[in-house]
Amino acid sequence: MKVIEVKGLTKSFGGKVVVDHIDLDVSEGEIVGFLGPNGSGKTTTIRMLCGLLKPDAGQGTCLGLDILTESDRIKLQVGYMTQRFSFYEDLTIRENLEFVARLYRLRPVQSVVDGTLERLGLVKRQDQLAGTLSGGWKQRLALAACIMHEPKLLLLDEPTAGVDPKARREFWDEIHALSGQGLTVLVSTHYMDEAERCHRIVYISAGNVIARGTVEEVVENAHLTTWLVEGAGLAALAEELKERQGIDQVASFGNTLHVVGRDEQALGAAIAPFRHRSDLTWQQGETSLEDVFIQLMNGERGP
Repeated sequence: MKVIEVKGLTKSFGGKVVVDHIDLDVSEGEIVGFLGPNGSGKTTTIRMLCGLLKPDAGQGTCLGLDILTESDRIKLQVGYMTQRFSFYEDLTIRENLEFVARLYRLRPVQSVVDGTLERLGLVKRQDQLAGTLSGGWKQRLALAACIMHEPKLLLLDEPTAGVDPKARREFWDEIHALSGQGLTVLVSTHYMDEAERCHRIVYISAGNVIARGTVEEVVENAHLTTWLVEGAGLAALAEELKERQGIDQVASFGNTLHVVGRDEQALGAAIAPFRHRSDLTWQQGETSLEDVFIQLMNGERGP
């Protein structure tokens, strides 16, 4: 069953096209990563899906409801977590959740809030002011508010920005647990490790979808070749390599350089003079998702 199925989704602001005829589908229980550089149209797309913005063009359904004519019904069945913490900082965790419960007319309020606090591990902090929480606990409060009304779809807009790795992992463990229970998730993120935890990914830039599929499919379809280099003087080597035709990317990863190119033969010719140096070790490696995304971003920027 398709929880999201839209075609030709388009939105402009002040004459500038922000989302340009996007087609998107997400199946029930699926976690789809929505990726792309800042300003690529991710947030605008999410807001159109949940009924907060009306598309200029396009059609489709969200939760089986028409995105153009039934946006009010969609809002009641979606959990939307925004980029910025949007709860009252001078209220406690419990008070914030009680407020949200009343907005959704959930009854009995105390019982619903008690269950949500327990589910998200917030019981011991329920009387703490939201404004005093760390990024990870604010994130957990936001997620609690999103799932309290038992939505069928979660729309998460960069939910882990500014959160430490442990809190991010715990967050994703919870997302996968929810997905296992049938909840559908569309999540925008800049973190490659998070993208790799999604069932599928969709990459957009300048309002257009330019790659989609599983992580393996996106990496394979990029047709990049990657060489790994270790040895002395890598910083100077990187500067030399960046100037050579046939090399599209040079990036440092600890004590290793990733040297990436679209044309395997041209890349081989570009690195050939350096492979004879006794102070360097070269080996062909696997192209990473980050390598692919940098290549996609470079392609959009042009020469």
